[in-house]
Amino acid sequence: MTKDIWFNLPVKDIKRSKDFFTKIGFTFNEQFGGNPDISACLLAGDKNIVFMLFEQSAFKGFVGNEVTDTSKSSELLISISAESRAEVDELAKKVADAGGNVFSKPADNQGWMYGCAFADPDGHRWNSLFMDMSKMPKM
Repeated sequence: MTKDIWFNLPVKDIKRSKDFFTKIGFTFNEQFGGNPDISACLLAGDKNIVFMLFEQSAFKGFVGNEVTDTSKSSELLISISAESRAEVDELAKKVADAGGNVFSKPADNQGWMYGCAFADPDGHRWNSLFMDMSKMPKM
């Protein structure tokens, strides 16, 4: 059975991507990634979910087709949890300060969630959500 899942994302400039994600609070596993000029191993969350960042030319070789033009479409939305509303606000500020695009400013959603959404320098879409489970509608 599958034990681990990791995501592979194409990037235009691995150094720029590492700089951006470091500035917003992510860490990297320097033991993985092979060639540091074309790849990096980004870790997310308490369980260290792996996002492998690959220069676009290397990524194209793996997937066997073209890379999505993130200025025109999105291939996925990566959602990350937050421990509080303040953590969402802090992340949005870090993203803006690091050169990311906060395309949905922190706001309430559905009465029990608070979040923001942003695009990293390569246009990949992310959102951060604080969920107040005590306010979640009963099913």
